Amino acid sequence: MKFAVIGGTGLIGSQVVKNLNAAGHEAVPHALSTGVDIISGQGLDEAVAGADVVVNLTNSPTFDEASPAFFKTSMDNLLAAARKGGVGHFVILSIVGVDQVPELDYYRAKALQEEILAAGPIPYSIVRATQFMEFMDAVLSWTADGDTVRLPATPIQPIAAKDVAAAVTEAAVGAPLRGIRNVAGPEVFPLDELGRITLAQKGDPRTVVTDPAAGMFAVVQGDVLTDTDAQLAPTRYVDWLS
Repeated sequence: MKFAVIGGTGLIGSQVVKNLNAAGHEAVPHALSTGVDIISGQGLDEAVAGADVVVNLTNSPTFDEASPAFFKTSMDNLLAAARKGGVGHFVILSIVGVDQVPELDYYRAKALQEEILAAGPIPYSIVRATQFMEFMDAVLSWTADGDTVRLPATPIQPIAAKDVAAAVTEAAVGAPLRGIRNVAGPEVFPLDELGRITLAQKGDPRTVVTDPAAGMFAVVQGDVLTDTDAQLAPTRYVDWLS
């Protein structure tokens, strides 16, 4: 099969391309750096022409109120190009619980992306993943102040990027789900505890202070970012850290 992987040079996309090609398929990575602009539409028709499957792993350059416009424009352009090119399956990566946190601009934007795909003309699959283990350093940096890091006790179920890429690859080579598949890490942690584990494992002397108002995840109510009934990935957080 032939795959056009849009955003195919990023953290997940590069691994999906590698997985697909290793399995004997033809997967071509596309990105701004390869001359494909999903906002202006430049290079899109050529990128998806002849592809059996389009995998869209692009991301908004910001997480703020500009992100809905990014996903609206990019999805409209991609779906139009895919339809013109006769693509039979369109796959995106989203977030577990994305429709349960309307307070976050970025989550609203990703929910909009899902809605546009589901309402579109092409059979589709949506893979929703929990928070990437690779993003933990960024989460710690958002609320770091001197010797302390403030984090809420929001339940998080971290998953390794390689496991996300495997799940996206599996969805892409399969029949269209015409729906959503949730994938998650094998363990649930309060975010503040995850911060303490991370700092201890790295020998970082900073202290994590539990603060229910700190950072992006403070607005999350309950355990909506976790799903113990999801397809569980094998990689445990401490193993990934080491």
